[in-house]
Amino acid sequence: MDKYDGLKLENQLCFPLYAASREVIKRYRPYLDKIDLTYTQYITMMVFWSERRINVKELGKRLFLDSGTLTPVLKSLEAKGYVKRYRSPEDERVLIVEITDEGDALKQRAVAVPQQMAGCVRLTHDEAMQLYGLLYKVLAGMEE
Repeated sequence: MDKYDGLKLENQLCFPLYAASREVIKRYRPYLDKIDLTYTQYITMMVFWSERRINVKELGKRLFLDSGTLTPVLKSLEAKGYVKRYRSPEDERVLIVEITDEGDALKQRAVAVPQQMAGCVRLTHDEAMQLYGLLYKVLAGMEE
């Protein structure tokens, strides 16, 4: 084993993760363009479709996004009328974001996206579930 083997692209776990992520997100683009969302806006709305209201700090944790990335996403979604932001009445330091009726209605337009994307990744259901579990295991290791 050569001391430079660790510098070979084919020996890097991070590279196929990065490349696969970019390719999958690229495949989402035509479907998300139809509902006028970026991928980051889409995953943010997914949280709101289930949570309805959440503070920004918790939202960032759920999406693995820092406030520098999340703030412009939330401003854009607010400008589109999908969410509203306000300070917590109990603690002014806490910013709450809540889905609007328009944001809730967008769910109906987005419902087909997962099915449209299903053929994008050629894995069996079992392989997909195994990959899902492994990726969340990687993410959990990053939190420590």
